[in-house]
Amino acid sequence: MEIKSTTILAVRRNGKTAVGGDGQVTFGNAVIKHSARKIRRLYHNQVIVGFAGSAADGLALMERLEAKLEEFRGNLIKASVQLAKDWRMDKYLRRLEALLLAVDKEHMLLISGNGDIIEPDEPILAIGSGGNYAKAAALALYRNTELSARDIVEKSLKIASEICIYTNDNFVIEEI
Repeated sequence: MEIKSTTILAVRRNGKTAVGGDGQVTFGNAVIKHSARKIRRLYHNQVIVGFAGSAADGLALMERLEAKLEEFRGNLIKASVQLAKDWRMDKYLRRLEALLLAVDKEHMLLISGNGDIIEPDEPILAIGSGGNYAKAAALALYRNTELSARDIVEKSLKIASEICIYTNDNFVIEEI
């Protein structure tokens, strides 16, 4: 059975970045958990990371990213590049099935096992099964309202939870 879950969304506005994620985990066609925590703070609370995909793989990648952040003194770009290199080249890491979304005060990155490190053109980034729904809602709110980053994340996740069957409305939102 394929495990599907998660909507993770990051929005930056007026010097604040909010990252939010839902809490649903499904296995096949059944919801098995409503309150999973897929958002973590790393490196002295200066980096927020969310994952989509296998929980064990996402958590393993977060640990690796945190080690890289320590190695590169909190430089998110350098740490992400090294993680992506390792992820592509290491026999064990190559098998991990997850995506990471990582933000600090300056950067917003999507990191994948294909070696991708993507910083979006607009300050909105989403991953997971409901990511496109949340991103579409966030773009509309960002472009047409003066809502804060946190409010945009919360409202967009709510919209995604009403559309995506793999997303619920039990949100964790962190701000930096």
